[in-house]
Parts: sequence; C-alpha cells; structure tokens
Amino acid sequence: MGTQGLDEQGRGTGRRALLGAAVLGVGGAALGLPGAARAAEQRGGRGYKSLPVPTIIGHRGASGYRPEHTLGAYQLALDMGAHVIEQDLVPTKDGHLVCRHENDITGTTDVAAHPEFADRKATKVVDGTSLTGWFTEDFTLAELKTLRAKERIPGTRPHNTLYDGRWAIPSFEEVLRWADHETKRRGKQVWLHVETKHPTYFRKLGLGLEEPLAKLLRKYGRHRQDSPVFLQSFEPTSMQRMSRLVGTPRVVLLWTPDDRPYDFIEVGDPRTVADLVKPEGLEWIASYAQGIGPLLDLIIPKDASGNLTTPTTLVDDAHDAGLILHPYTMRNENSFLPANFRKGTDPNAYGDVFGAFQVYFETGIDGIFTDNPDTGLLAREDFVNG
Repeated sequence: MGTQGLDEQGRGTGRRALLGAAVLGVGGAALGLPGAARAAEQRGGRGYKSLPVPTIIGHRGASGYRPEHTLGAYQLALDMGAHVIEQDLVPTKDGHLVCRHENDITGTTDVAAHPEFADRKATKVVDGTSLTGWFTEDFTLAELKTLRAKERIPGTRPHNTLYDGRWAIPSFEEVLRWADHETKRRGKQVWLHVETKHPTYFRKLGLGLEEPLAKLLRKYGRHRQDSPVFLQSFEPTSMQRMSRLVGTPRVVLLWTPDDRPYDFIEVGDPRTVADLVKPEGLEWIASYAQGIGPLLDLIIPKDASGNLTTPTTLVDDAHDAGLILHPYTMRNENSFLPANFRKGTDPNAYGDVFGAFQVYFETGIDGIFTDNPDTGLLAREDFVNG
C-alpha cells in the first residue's frame, strides 16, 4: 500500500461522494456528506485525535489471513500498516486476561484434542445463551498455554488453516509487551483497541475484568487520556466502570436496534440500542466515553434483500455529541458484504469490497474494523486521494 495514503489525516469527498451516491441510488444529502466533510478535516492534537481519519482497525488482528487473536494475526496486521489492532479479553481461572473473542474456546483452539481436559467440557449459560464446550474460566493460564490456536471459520477461510497450531493463546500482558517492543523497534506508537467480553457474567463469577485490565494499563503506562489504547464493550456499565479507573479513551459498542445490552437486562434497564443511538442516548454515552462502535447496519441499513439503503443520521448525531465512530466489521468475502457489492455466487469469494468501503467512508465515519487491513488501507488511500 502507498505510504502517502497511510500518512494522510484528511479525507476526500468530491468524486468519491458522487460515486457513493450512484452506488446507492440516493442523493448526496442522504449520504450524510456534511459528516464526511467534517471528518475530512485534519484532527491534530494528541491521543486518538492524532490518528489518521478514517482509521483502519485490524479486527482481531489480520484475521482474514491468520487465526484470530494470535500474535501472528496481530503482527501481520501491524506489518500491513493497520493504525490500530484489536484484542478481546476474557479471564482465566486464576485471574489472568487472555485474548479470545469468546470464553468458549472450542472452535478457536485444539482443546478437544487434549484428553487431559476432556472432563472440563461443560454447558453454561452466557448472557442468556446456552453453550456447550470448553471455557477459559475453567483453565489456569498455564493450562491454556498448552493449547494451540486454530482458524475459527475454516470453511470460509481454508487457507488460514495452514497456520493451525502455530501460535498459543496470548495473554493480554504478552500483547502489551509485544506492543511496547514493536513501538521501540519501529519508532512509531502501536495502538490497541481492547474489548471487555461479557463483563457482567464474569463479575458474577468473581472474575471481574475491569480492575485487572486497569492494573495492566497502569503497569504499561497506557492509562492516560492520551494513551494509545481504546477500551470498548457492548456493556455500557463496563465503560463507566473503566472511566473511574483509568483515563484511557472508551468506546461503547452497539449491535442491532432491538438489542438490549446484557448489563441493562440484568438491572431491568428497558433501553435498547435504538434508544442509545438517539441524540439523548448519545449524550448519555458521551458523559463517560469518547466514541461508539456501531454495527455497520446502524450507519447504512439494508433492505430485505441485503442491499444498502439510505444512511441514517447516526454519524452526524454522534459527532454533534462529541463522539467518534468506529463501526464494525468489513470483510472481503461475499457472505459478509452487502448484497449489492457481491460478485458471483460463491459466498467465500471476494466481492467488491473496495466499493463498499468507499460508501461507508463517505458517511463520515472516523474509522472502521476490518479482517483485511491491507484491503482497508488501499480503500482508504483511494478515498483520501480520490
């Protein structure tokens, strides 16, 4: 990818905005171009305000090419030029934080091939969903280190299975040490995007995530307002708790409009995501967080056929509340793309992901999560220089 695109902090509109309007078949005003123009300005400043816009975030590392949440996936994302790299955190039995998308490690490790752990298989209810498998909270860190990571969706990404067994499950402290090492080696700060997974569930088990996370952030000097880390969670109260422990920037993740965050369910809070994306909901989030991480469908909804429709006002509304937007997740495969950007009939083949990126960029988002950081960076370069 070109270095010019990586160093730019501005964003392009013009021809790209017209392209997006043509793709969607709607007028420029519906594309939210005022938001795009606002985000086109160079932010400057310290901390997250110094990041390029739009920011390319390696989703679970470069998980389109390596098994997710491994040091191999993180390193590849960094080598590709991702501006920020994501980690999801779950606890071990002895209170360490490790990087897994879920505490159920059945599909992402070789645990089923370890007869010594056969009796650890269990059925649990996690955030209201019954799951059967092996769970990180039933293993010590030393025990988890005897396992090896593997590709989560081998049917979709068979090439990634080449790397099955190559890496262990990383602890978050290992990732912090890796980030410090790479920062010194490259002379450029390595940014992280760190999610607390199922914090209410784990707190009930006596394995609260926020306090050990804050302790590690302080230990590695990433606890300040201008530290090169975003914290994130689908449970707003987790970010409220983190706001009392560290100054590190915080992001509230948002799923579908009818979803109620699990911490809301636990305390009887009737609000849904549809409530949180209204101006008053965004103002409430802004009282303890610096951004939101919405599902892309909250930015541009899809119709019944899976085609993109008219953008919502969420980008402008969030910006008016002083919040940045890091929506999720762009992937190259047809099965993950809006229907009007798919190519051919093979769900695992790559579609017109560059076209989709451009349309999302034009809404004025500040960054985006992607399994394919190289693709995202090239799309960003097109957008910035177009």
